[in-house]
Amino acid sequence: MSNMVDPLVERIGARIRAERDRRRWTLAELAEESGVSRAMIHRIERGESNPTAVVLGKLSAAFRLSVATLLDPEDTRTERVRRTDSAPLWHDPGTGYTRRQVSAPGFPAEVAEIRLPAGAEVPYPAAAFAFHRQTVWVLDGHLTFHEGDTVHELGAGDAVELGPPAPCVFVNATARECRYAVVLVRDEAP
Repeated sequence: MSNMVDPLVERIGARIRAERDRRRWTLAELAEESGVSRAMIHRIERGESNPTAVVLGKLSAAFRLSVATLLDPEDTRTERVRRTDSAPLWHDPGTGYTRRQVSAPGFPAEVAEIRLPAGAEVPYPAAAFAFHRQTVWVLDGHLTFHEGDTVHELGAGDAVELGPPAPCVFVNATARECRYAVVLVRDEAP
């Protein structure tokens, strides 16, 4: 077993701590707002635990930020070309889901490439979609997307624009990976 700390996990922890500090929230207050235990938040902030997609969704909802904001460092880069190897690539330890940030911080739209393994299911609370407009575009494979009580069956090339905030579940019920893009823009100020 390696004692190496994943730099992205460390950055996620530091970003969550910075957002909590910016709001002057205690661990208990963030736990109450997000539904994530204080112990888990503490481990994440210390870089000791890689949060799952579900946990990141809950934390982003509590902060009224996108998941991308928690994954991508705030920096002042001015390069317009973002190479594949420099884009943050995050792996969900619970499902094997991977998320690569395509757009850089500061770009008006957040664009991410998602790879959802066969059989994986990733739920997000409705609050994770508040203050955002979002489109999900399937690039390869098949995605069953639950938006509240509505189920969208999406194949390669299909896209769905999300409506008002609702609990959502991304499901790959097939035997092969599904690859899709998420394009998100802020809808209104939190």
